[in-house]
Amino acid sequence: MLIGFIGILIFSLTLPVTKIAVLSFDPYFIAFGRATLAAVVALAYLIYKKEPMPTRADFTKFVVIALGVVFGFPIFTTVAMTEGSSSHGAVILGMMPLATTVIGVIRFKERPSLGFWLVSLLGASLVVIYALLKSSGSFTYVDALLVLGGICACAGYVEGGELSRKMNPRSVISWALVISLPINLVVSYVTFDPQYINAGPIAWTSFIYLSLFSMYIGFFFWYEGLAIGGIARVSQVQLTQPFCTLIAASVLLGDSLTIMNLVFAFLVIATVILGKKMLVKRV
Repeated sequence: MLIGFIGILIFSLTLPVTKIAVLSFDPYFIAFGRATLAAVVALAYLIYKKEPMPTRADFTKFVVIALGVVFGFPIFTTVAMTEGSSSHGAVILGMMPLATTVIGVIRFKERPSLGFWLVSLLGASLVVIYALLKSSGSFTYVDALLVLGGICACAGYVEGGELSRKMNPRSVISWALVISLPINLVVSYVTFDPQYINAGPIAWTSFIYLSLFSMYIGFFFWYEGLAIGGIARVSQVQLTQPFCTLIAASVLLGDSLTIMNLVFAFLVIATVILGKKMLVKRV
């Protein structure tokens, strides 16, 4: 749980930092460019560690991971941040723990207890209620992009967490990035504007954080946590991510951190503590 939580802390800065980056860069350059830079570092890591090539049987799994966390989540959420706020995005993505659990159950036959399901539903319901209260009871185009991005990420989390049971977690995300490098490299080149060179240190620092931490290092901790503790249980740590993001948005962007935010944070974290105690069986 702790290892997974470190990964979540890294991921929690993604939306606020993306919001900063889209002020200077095209959202598609950010989405594909950050994956390109991360893949270059990943390739160097694989060569240095002399990691073996993925087997043919695992190649499809790496494609699913790439579609989910290298393409889907970055593209949908970055485009969403051109119009929406990172604070609002944080609570919409609160549905990810339940989605991760459901995908894990379907894909790998994990069997959470009834109590675990009830606690998961309670946590997800809390963040959904929060989102509706903050947006006057309606979902928008930005919300739809965020939901799609969240589902993509969950699919990549589940597949990557499973592969990490038999492979080095660092190799899992590294190969997913390297496999997708040709596409990312081409799109990054097409969407690059020479004026970006003068974007400034804040913009480029944001881009580098998204590349090296959100796109790469965060998965070192996240996949290892999922592999050790099980997808259904450790995924509940994601329930804390919306509120970590709210704090980050407050610090980085000056977004207000209200009593309502803190109350919902306390309630959701309480469900994580309960979920940790629930029985999860793998069949």
